This record gives sequence, C-alpha cells and structure tokens, in this order.
Amino acid sequence: MQVSDNEISIKSFDGEDYISLTDMLRSKEGVFFIDSWLRNRNTVEFLGVWESMYNPNFNYVEFDVIKSKTGLNSFKISVKEWVEKTNAIGLKAMPGRYGGTYAHKDIAFEFGTWISPTFKLYLIKDYQRLKEIENNQYNLEWNVRRVLASSTYTIHTDAVKEHIIPTVMPWNVGYKYASEADIINLALFGMTAKEWRDRNKVRVKSGENIRDTASINELLVLENLQMKSAELMEEKLPPKERYETLFEMANRQKEALSKIDPIKSLKRLDDETYLESGE
Repeated sequence: MQVSDNEISIKSFDGEDYISLTDMLRSKEGVFFIDSWLRNRNTVEFLGVWESMYNPNFNYVEFDVIKSKTGLNSFKISVKEWVEKTNAIGLKAMPGRYGGTYAHKDIAFEFGTWISPTFKLYLIKDYQRLKEIENNQYNLEWNVRRVLASSTYTIHTDAVKEHIIPTVMPWNVGYKYASEADIINLALFGMTAKEWRDRNKVRVKSGENIRDTASINELLVLENLQMKSAELMEEKLPPKERYETLFEMANRQKEALSKIDPIKSLKRLDDETYLESGE
C-alpha cells in the first residue's frame, strides 16, 4: 500500500492479512518506537481483548501480569516478549533484512490511530482498495486479455513463418520464433523470456511464463504489439528498427493506459492478487 508517501507492506499468515507496523511508523514525526506503543495500558487492553476473541491459546495468566505493570515507569516490553509470554498471534516480529513488526489488520488499524486519525483513515481506504482488486472483475478481465493475447500471438507467429523463416537455415527455425517473441518481450517487459525465467525459478516450476504475470494493461499492449510486429515483418523492417518501433509504442500505450486506470498496471501475482512481486 502507499499511504502518506510511504510504502507499507502486507504479508499473509494463515490466510489473514498482517500489515507492517515498522513501515507505518515512518509516517510518524519524531523518534518513536513500537515498544513505546506497547507500553500503553490502552494498547495492552486492546490486544488482550483481540486475542481473547481470536486466539484460543492465549495465556491469560501472563497477560494479567503484564497488564498489572502497565503505567509504571519501569515497565517495558518488546513485541517478541509479548508474543513469547502470552502466545499472542496478533503481532509478529519478523527477523531479517525484509522483516520488522507485523500486526493483524485489526490491530494495525488501531496502531494507525496512534500515528494520527488522518493516517488511519487513509490506511483503511487503501487497504479496502486492494481488497476490491482481489474480489472484483479484474481477474475475469485478466483472463480475457490473456486469451486475446494468445490469439494475436498466432498472427505474430504466422508472420514469422511467412516472412522470417524462409530466410534462415532449418536448424535456426526454433531460435527465430523465440528471438522474434523476445523483441516484443524486451519492448514491453524490458527483459527476454530467459532472463525472466532466471529471476523467477519458483514460478517457472509451476508452469508460468513472463506473460502470465503481466498486468491487465500490459496484456492489452501486448495484443497491439503482436499485431504491429506482424505488420513490420511484412514490411521487411530489420529487427533493430522493429524493436525501436515496438518499444516506443509500448511505452506510449502503457503510459496512456495507466492514466486511465492505474490499478490495471499492477502486476498479477495469482488469481486474487495484483501487486508488484519484487522478483
């Protein structure tokens, strides 16, 4: 999510969304720490109520001990200690370079109030926007665009067969099909199919290719590029000039489409989520 000019990460644990409090904290002016929020009695009481509703293994004995100490100057507790002592599931301390403190969305929204009421409202609004993407017509539209892109790819390969293949030796036929497809891949995605496979080994194992993770807008542009590429091959334009023409066309169309509907420019992760994968 993008809230108050800050990128805020979301992770899924057991099918539930957890939002990065570490990322959210960047929006608060001054030097503050999550531990300071956790010392607050209202915070501890809220967390206790939430855990009692959703966590059957919550340790109430330890919770009562912690609650009795809130308000004392000497009281201090970290997220890790809170989780270990109470078996809490609402907060998670993630180690490593891309770690930090994550909270269940209910708790993250409460934490947003501590930053500012305005921030909380923007946080909820952007979260709802992402959930709408998961549940509305975008998945259907993506599938339709993918089918159409596959159809126009046939026109593209027919042009390769008619205008390119007769000029190469038989053992280079497969290579020419691939290289012509990669002219489009480079123009649209900025990488070849092989480069994408090298960066996305997990997706390759599941049978995906570079075009299966494209955004809706990219698939629309892909249809147009494949049709245009077929025309350029018929005009006997050299590969370098074809690439330059397609690259300019791709950028122009992507920019125009993103202004109409920026959400459709988000990468596709799976059937329900359209986000930049970072892979």
